[in-house]
Parts: sequence; structure tokens; C-alpha cells
Amino acid sequence: MAAEGELKLLGFWASPYICRVKLALHLKGLSYDYVEEDLFNNKSELLLSSNPVHAKVPVLIHNGKPICESQVIVQYIDEVFPDAGVTLLPADPQGRAVARFWAAYIDDKLLPPWVHAYRAKTDEEKAERMRQTLAVVDVLETAMKECSKGKPFFGGDTVGYLDVALGALLSWLHGTEELCGANARSWTPPRPQYCRRGRSASASSMQPTRRCRTSAGWSSFAR
Repeated sequence: MAAEGELKLLGFWASPYICRVKLALHLKGLSYDYVEEDLFNNKSELLLSSNPVHAKVPVLIHNGKPICESQVIVQYIDEVFPDAGVTLLPADPQGRAVARFWAAYIDDKLLPPWVHAYRAKTDEEKAERMRQTLAVVDVLETAMKECSKGKPFFGGDTVGYLDVALGALLSWLHGTEELCGANARSWTPPRPQYCRRGRSASASSMQPTRRCRTSAGWSSFAR
């Protein structure tokens, strides 16, 4: 377990990317200090100096050195703390490459059309964005079946990197479905253990009604 004060996480309560990092830290059993950022009105000097390129959260500060981008952070803590908690990334290089590919696919292909759906100004645009979202879900369903080989998680019997990458987004998807006019529960992966872990981790930092009200703006400030 990391020493007290060794890890500090800069975040914003409405961001699913923050939930992703929190879930990874929890699974690794790592203690950390959390700093809530006011992304809309007053970004801290610590955030601006830690992530001068994008000025976005999450940022994990380890022994005074910042690490940015949620996927990079999850990989970092798994590599730096290999003996802590759950091992997230596969042991073999090919397995790690596959996991990183699908994690990138989730961020690049799943969230953008969903965000555009709840920002859509017409029913036609919303319907098209939801069609794009569901097409991505179909691809992920196939990938899950291939990667899990019939086991509860992407990586098999235990939760791993891809489960963190996607699972931490589930509560956010469910919490914003009202804005999209869609039922995310009808198409998110049908694996009870997987869904419960992702939703419970996200729910620790966001209440559903609050998520719906604020989600329209968070995506400009987090990744």
C-alpha cells in the first residue's frame, strides 16, 4: 500500500474517467489524497502546472510527479505497484497489447457518440448518434466473449484492465441515459459481477440525479 500522502488524485466528481482511476486505486488497495477541481470556474494552479498541455483531469501525482490521462494512470499504478492488490494488465505482451487496443477503442468509439446523443438538438440527430453507440456496443460484446472465454470478466476469472476501462463508465452511462432518451441498462454487457463492480465504484462519487444535470459540460475538461 502506498504511504500516506504519496499519491494525490486531482479530479472532478462528474467525470467517468475519475471513476476509472478511483476503481483502479481501490482494486490495488492504494491509499491516496483526493483533490476536487472546479473545472468550470477556477482550475487550481496545481492542475494547471501538473497538466499544462490539456489542463484536464484526472491527474495522479506520485511523489510530486504528475501522470495524466486515465488510461495512462491505470497502467502506471499497475506497473509501479505490481505487488499491491489485483494485477490489472495481462502478464504476456500480446495480452497487454490486446487490452490496450480495446481500452483505446472504448474511449475513442463508445463515449463520443453517446455524448453527442445527449447534446443533439433534433430527434433525428439523437437517433443517429444512438445507432452509432449501439454499433460500438455490438463490437464490444463480441470482443468480451472472445477475451473472457466464457468467464465473468474480460480477463477471465478476475477483474482486469479492460474491466476497469469499461466498468467504471457504466454508472455514468446509466446516469446520463435520461438525457439521451435511451435505456443503457438494456444493452450494457450482460455480466452481473462485471456490472456490479463498475456501477458501485462510480456510484461512490456521483449521485444519479446530479450526474444528469452536470454531465453535459464535464467532457471538455476530463479524459
